[in-house]
Amino acid sequence: MKVYEISNRKSSSMNDLFYEYKLGAKPFLKWVGGKRQLLEQFEELYPIELKLKKIKNYYEPFVGGGAVFFDVAQNYEIENAFLYDINDELIISYKVIQKDVNKLIEFLYRYDKQYKKLNDEKRKEYYYELRENYNLQRFNIDYNKYSENWIPRVAQTIFLNKTCFNGLFRFNSKGGFNSPMGRYKNPKILDEQNLLNVSKLLEIATIKKADFREVKNDVKNNSFIYFDPPYRPISKTASFTSYSKYNFQDDEQLQLASLFYELDQQGHKLMLSNSDPKNINPEDDFFETIYSAYNITRVNAKRSINSNGSKRNSIKEIVVTNY
Repeated sequence: MKVYEISNRKSSSMNDLFYEYKLGAKPFLKWVGGKRQLLEQFEELYPIELKLKKIKNYYEPFVGGGAVFFDVAQNYEIENAFLYDINDELIISYKVIQKDVNKLIEFLYRYDKQYKKLNDEKRKEYYYELRENYNLQRFNIDYNKYSENWIPRVAQTIFLNKTCFNGLFRFNSKGGFNSPMGRYKNPKILDEQNLLNVSKLLEIATIKKADFREVKNDVKNNSFIYFDPPYRPISKTASFTSYSKYNFQDDEQLQLASLFYELDQQGHKLMLSNSDPKNINPEDDFFETIYSAYNITRVNAKRSINSNGSKRNSIKEIVVTNY
């Protein structure tokens, strides 16, 4: 195993202004632990075959906000993207934007108009009533079969994400959305141009609700797979970041490491990010042990989970690669 610190080298990626899918699309949801702030460092860590545009298939088994997908799909001319996640609301959001973006924009326009004409007290009532309805209605949604009912549902998901505290897309153990209201004077509930750009970019994507292990059943040759699993908590309060009703403990981290090894043996290019437990405990070698055959690079991240801005310090995160 080699352990690296990333340098401040400039990206070697080449921009092609004539590439059909260079759209300026960006994540349509705020996402705790999102990777937009890390992309410049990540670009130094992508496999050379991707930079040379020899890799045509991209897989992301924990797509979340999709920042790395948006970066790879728009800058490296892949032909196919395969996006998975276990979170129902997230997956139907991607599918509705892919298939019915104009109808979604109409719903979001109405939410944006209704919400912004309210005073602070009325906004609070609006938010919590909508959140309660959103949680009740989840039992009436068939998440496995595409439906017109998905469109207003996704509009509500985006509304809540744009107006809740810190964009914290968080669900309790029963699957209910439980983030409190945020304090925004003018939240961007509708970003029409970005949604249209995302919809266009998703033309190349296969989107599936699936456990991360599903990737091994679908993966093709000449592929790059990026894993961004729920981070291993580095403190007791870090579990606050949980974004689904599904737990992801050390047993699941070990199963993921086994999958990483299996895919490595098949010759795929692999990259994985996670928390760095050494931020808290320098003696914690959990990831050095389970990824001992691979390279680990530490990158700098500024996380903003803490509601106290003065405590949002820069921390290290790890990136594991098999190349």
